Amino acid sequence: MELKNLLRLAAGLVCAAALATAVQAQGVKINGKELPQSRIDAGVKSRLAQGQPDTPQLRDAVKEALVNQEIIAQEALKKGLHKNPEVAAQIEINRQDVLVNAYVQDYLRTHPVSEDALKKEYERIKTQLGGKEYKARHILVEKEDEAKDVIAQIKKGASFEKLADERSKDTGTKGRGGDLDWNVPANYVKPFADALAKLKKGQMTDGPVQSNFGWHVIRLDDERAFKAPAYEEVKPNLQRGIQQQMVQKAVADLRAKAKIE
Repeated sequence: MELKNLLRLAAGLVCAAALATAVQAQGVKINGKELPQSRIDAGVKSRLAQGQPDTPQLRDAVKEALVNQEIIAQEALKKGLHKNPEVAAQIEINRQDVLVNAYVQDYLRTHPVSEDALKKEYERIKTQLGGKEYKARHILVEKEDEAKDVIAQIKKGASFEKLADERSKDTGTKGRGGDLDWNVPANYVKPFADALAKLKKGQMTDGPVQSNFGWHVIRLDDERAFKAPAYEEVKPNLQRGIQQQMVQKAVADLRAKAKIE
């Protein structure tokens, strides 16, 4: 068996032993050691979260897989493999992963996001997105002089799309003639968004626009009114976003209190 798989099995054994609260009667006994029903239930729950249907066959499969893992893990411990520094380090990492996840879940359970907070975040983002979206093209180059040369060639009659394909370093759009599709300004870096908002339909920037990506030549092909998605449609994403911010702040607070030498 590969070391990576053996590490996972050993880590699973240690984590289960550390987190199990009680051995239930429905568990399985393997070489005198109990495999608690709670661990089997956790395995089933994990499979269900992946979209698998809850069937007797699934539960039997989970149980058999855990029995096999327990047998192999016991053998690994018997051989003293858990004393190998690499194995021990991996077991500790997995133990910490379980504890970190448990902390995050407990924090989110005890700090629910209110409906009011969700609606305020929705209104904030909706305002930020604005009332228009733009269909633009751009040519991204490394240096300002290159961008000026591109602009000069286009003004002399060269094809914007052809130059984008030949000279743009944006590999995601150069094959489409620099087409960025429909987007609201908030989806772009600020210098790009500011320049785009000043253009009229069919107009190209007179000069190069610098961003952290390089120098842009931008053309606005079209614009239309933008309607934000309904609150209920984006509510789950809003909740995840706020929760992520809350957890990040909680971790930052813990770091501030910790003694790190």
